[in-house]
Amino acid sequence: MSWFKNTWFRDPDENILFINDTAVRIRAGMMLVIPLFMALTLFDVLYTSPWIVNETTIEDTYEITEASQIIYSGEMVKRSYDFSVQTLLLFYGLFELIAGMFVWTARFSPSIQLASFLARNKPPVWKPLTPKRFAWGLGIALASFCLVFFNPDVFAGAINTLFSSELLPTTYNYIPYQIPVTLIWVCLALMWFEAVLGFCLGCKIHSLLVWMGVITEPCYACNNIDWDAIKRKHEAA
Repeated sequence: MSWFKNTWFRDPDENILFINDTAVRIRAGMMLVIPLFMALTLFDVLYTSPWIVNETTIEDTYEITEASQIIYSGEMVKRSYDFSVQTLLLFYGLFELIAGMFVWTARFSPSIQLASFLARNKPPVWKPLTPKRFAWGLGIALASFCLVFFNPDVFAGAINTLFSSELLPTTYNYIPYQIPVTLIWVCLALMWFEAVLGFCLGCKIHSLLVWMGVITEPCYACNNIDWDAIKRKHEAA
């Protein structure tokens, strides 16, 4: 496990935890699969036909509409959607986001293990874990919202049972589809920025909140400290 310790956390016993941003970016690239799959699912549900037509049963009725369009008859079945795979994948994404926030859970994350292994021969770039926790917290909120969108009846039933009232409908999806579609593309863009450009918007928001005094803690990411250079200086002395 020494490679795991040395390529993800600089030192798991530090009071202020630092993680290898090289491994973080590799992991973000791997996790892009989840929002991409969700985007394809939403595209299929919202922008393709909900009907399955049996082409062998299509017949010309020899009638036309007022717009001079030929009317055909045939058998068709309305599609039913099962989001079990999407739900399981979102739960896995939530697990990965939560696992990366703490030392004792990070060891159980397959993506962290793989990313750390792939980054083992690359120069580490140490960055504080706290801003990443904030960014991953935003990811948890987005994933949770998508879970509700894919399972509106389950969520509505839980809320109605909790408050003993019919606050939410259980017969239709009460969340406008424009919201998850927008959030999915936002999530894809943010993860692409992280993986390809090394730009973490959540970290920037965290730094801004620290600067504004909303979050009362030092912004270690803003200090731009080269910890490896300091370590080499002490070793040379």
